[in-house]
Amino acid sequence: MRIPFLDATSAPVQIPLEIDYGNIGPTPALTDAIRRHAAKLERFHERVTGCRVSIETPHRHHHQGKPIKIHIRLTVPGSEINVSHESGTAAHQDPQAAIRDAFDAARRQLEDYARRQRGDVKRHSAPNP
Repeated sequence: MRIPFLDATSAPVQIPLEIDYGNIGPTPALTDAIRRHAAKLERFHERVTGCRVSIETPHRHHHQGKPIKIHIRLTVPGSEINVSHESGTAAHQDPQAAIRDAFDAARRQLEDYARRQRGDVKRHSAPNP
């Protein structure tokens, strides 16, 4: 099920967002969490032109519950940033935690992309002989 990003109750955000829930039923809490995290990405790069988030549980059978798989695709001028995150342990099978971790990875990649666009390069000190 795909959900458009903006509705009458959400704060306006510049990033167009598409959410695909796959085989997980959409809930207001998950939708709000994804919207909140997507809105924060604007702080790290002002020219994100699109964000597509898919969240699902793989169809494998597990003894300790189902992992959650999240894929985020950010579109920026001239490039695309793709992040895939799958919760691994029982502690990370909470959808809110999986969303947070996936967006943290997306933020780091977006910051690196913005740094490269500005021409900033990480410099490492020379090793001491």
